[in-house]
Amino acid sequence: MEAVDVILRDGATLRLRPPHADDATALLDFFATLSRRSLYLRFHGFPSLGPQLVDQLLDPDWDERGALVGTFADDGRERVVAVANYVRLRDQATAEAAFAVADEYQRRGIGTRLVEQLARLASARGVERLIAEVLADNRDMLGVFEALGFELARELQGGEVEIAFPIAPTERYAARVAERDHIAVTASLRPFFEPRAVAVIGASRRHGSIGGELFRNIIDGDFDGAAYPVNRDGVPVAGVHGYRAIGEVPDDVDLAVVCLPADAVLEAVDEALQAGIRAIVVISAGFAETGSAGIERQDELLSLVRAHGARLVGPNCLGIAVAGKRLNATFASRSAPPGNIGFSSQSGALGLALLEAAVTRGLGLSSFVSIGNKADVSTNDLLEWWEDEAATEAILLYVESFGNPRRFGQLARRVARRKPILALKSGTSTSGQRAASSHTAALAGSDAAVNALFHQAGVIRADSLEELIDVAALISNRSRLSGRSVAVLTNAGGLGILCADACEAAGLELPVLGEATVAALRAELPTEASVANPVDMLGSATADTYALALTQLLADPVVSAVIALFVPAVSATAADVAAALERSALQGDDKPVLAVVMSAEGVPTPLRTSRRVAAFAYPESAAKALGRVAERATWLRRPLGTAPRLDDIQRREAEDLVARTLDVADDHWLDPAATRLLLQAYGVPLVQERLADDVDDAVAAAQDLGYPAVVKTAAPGVHKTEVGGIALDLADEASVREAVARIGPPVVVQPMLRGGAELHAGVLQDPVFGTLVAFGPGGVFAELIGEAGFLIAPLTDVDAEELVTGGKAGRLVAGFRGAPAADAAALVDLVHRLGRLGEDLPAVAELDLNPILAFPDGCVVVDARVRIAHPASQARLKSW
Repeated sequence: MEAVDVILRDGATLRLRPPHADDATALLDFFATLSRRSLYLRFHGFPSLGPQLVDQLLDPDWDERGALVGTFADDGRERVVAVANYVRLRDQATAEAAFAVADEYQRRGIGTRLVEQLARLASARGVERLIAEVLADNRDMLGVFEALGFELARELQGGEVEIAFPIAPTERYAARVAERDHIAVTASLRPFFEPRAVAVIGASRRHGSIGGELFRNIIDGDFDGAAYPVNRDGVPVAGVHGYRAIGEVPDDVDLAVVCLPADAVLEAVDEALQAGIRAIVVISAGFAETGSAGIERQDELLSLVRAHGARLVGPNCLGIAVAGKRLNATFASRSAPPGNIGFSSQSGALGLALLEAAVTRGLGLSSFVSIGNKADVSTNDLLEWWEDEAATEAILLYVESFGNPRRFGQLARRVARRKPILALKSGTSTSGQRAASSHTAALAGSDAAVNALFHQAGVIRADSLEELIDVAALISNRSRLSGRSVAVLTNAGGLGILCADACEAAGLELPVLGEATVAALRAELPTEASVANPVDMLGSATADTYALALTQLLADPVVSAVIALFVPAVSATAADVAAALERSALQGDDKPVLAVVMSAEGVPTPLRTSRRVAAFAYPESAAKALGRVAERATWLRRPLGTAPRLDDIQRREAEDLVARTLDVADDHWLDPAATRLLLQAYGVPLVQERLADDVDDAVAAAQDLGYPAVVKTAAPGVHKTEVGGIALDLADEASVREAVARIGPPVVVQPMLRGGAELHAGVLQDPVFGTLVAFGPGGVFAELIGEAGFLIAPLTDVDAEELVTGGKAGRLVAGFRGAPAADAAALVDLVHRLGRLGEDLPAVAELDLNPILAFPDGCVVVDARVRIAHPASQARLKSW
């Protein structure tokens, strides 16, 4: 295994790796430095500290024995501070485990992280449970096992306690790991968001230089702390005394920002780490974005930072800004006003553009982090921080790529229940779509996985930078949308109609207003005004008229939000109407109020600074933004869902079949017999069929199965209709013989099934996102009809039901144009089985079930294609 880096509860990072032969001396030193009590508790005595003690730990094979060491950097060398190992017992499903932690590093969560990783690695080798012999008075070690989250069995034997626990991940265990991750990541990021002292390494007195301008931004922003410029000559910058080296700074620096040429970065970072700094921001470019040499330099930088237990933002980034500390450690020309939005951008240039747009729209940020190449700190880490930060009430993300999308999904799903998350993802064009050889792959456009990820996690997705800003303006104003019903208020009828059309296109509804609301409006508005929805107050409407009408609309229980439109007229000014809308909105409840003021002067000042009314340039923009927020409101009303337990699965048989296939070829379509065995192992309902090697076999099979019959080519992987490899509704022996002669043996013979809705389901392995499960209309027009739904496994019961009952496929399942409704429960079960198959067997690269015939009392697959290929090499995922 490769080394992995884990974060401890105090925020430090610890490297875990297997011990090798050249670690023997370091391991002996580790045991020799343990206190007598720690040594006794680990070995239940005092062993001889010789080579035989550590030999069993070196170069583990992971089948019979596994071992991990935890290391920190200490005076430029790697120091072993913890050891954990397991030994497989005669019962191959069981292994005995133990660990030890250096005395000065105990009570930091190291033991827990060691056992987490040890259990993961043991489980991957077929170990099902771990046992540990612990002295009864070793409360610390007992506490570690109890805190893990596994279901423990304890047995007291004299002065020892035997602890045994299954290591298959459970929801309870996953929740405990997530809790530990949250505490650890939050602690590790605190120096970035709450620094008491900041040093800028490479801060030049020359105007226009990145380091100099960044340092001046810190000073100009009135940073609530101390700031120190570090440069080669130690000259002052912006009137602040300069230092030649970070070690000369007479203060404990929490955050170092590095603005140097790429080839000088590593030395500067090493000096900062040696000085005890644990938060590093590298502004400099010249790393992974430049090619192989840059990738190597970035890997070296990350390894250096991790070895010292520190965290890194960047490289190749814009910097970080935190409103609460008045810290602007970026080289942006101006900073956004303080507010309640946490913003992360993978692109520095787009970050600059959004900061400018935020200033223009009056959007306030609680913090801004440009993660650049995200060598270490990523969007996932920032979600952990913003989840509990009181100053951040909404989260804005610009994403170019995902390092660990599964972790993102888990985090976003949790955080989005408390705070809205809005994301703009680039790289969505079809030019990036892979060449597709199955219906599932052809239907899975390049963006299907991203859409699935965001949808399942409750993330609002914007399609453009303009829409990102529009939706951000709405989610930041502390309003709460409870439904999709909208009232439109206008002084221009045509504009109201355009807004109504835009609302419908955005999935919103314009309800009939309540009788009390209609009566109140009639009492206040001219006779010629329309009090239907949209409410057209006519061009004579004044600011007071807007205020009165908005108050009535917000009080109507059928209205979830109001869009107010204003075209300047002689009866009222834009500023007066804006102020009136703000007053009425503040007096009402927390329903969203959106204002569109069509003024040559742009957004009026009262709306530019409003924390209650969101301003937009056009009705279409307002409606689309409200539609996006309504999608989240719908998601919030969904139950959380649970993953069902599927007990009747023969995973080992399926794994063996896949392994045998890969022994023959690296990329291979399964033949019908192997396809059937694989699907049967996962309980997929299949039509009866017989494989026939010649005409006589086919006739015998048809007679056995019953007429009318179906004859199909047995050639692996082909689209049967495209090659003429299928004959349907064969009524007698002569027609079977004719079909076999035309298609050519071997063939598959099936009974002809009639009726039922034709559907399609499938599995596709995405190299970044993992298993995608597809469901949609089926038959020969599956790709033409399109609209297959995609979700990322594992699926909850809510996910699977939504996939089956949504879209065009859902209309077929419900019974289209008088057809009987299909058995939705059977289809949901099928989708769950496909998700589990894809998760268990990543070598199943593509799987097509098309068509599936869905009846009122079940469903059956009548054609299936499966491609087996070695899983794509995956980049090492961060362990948090």
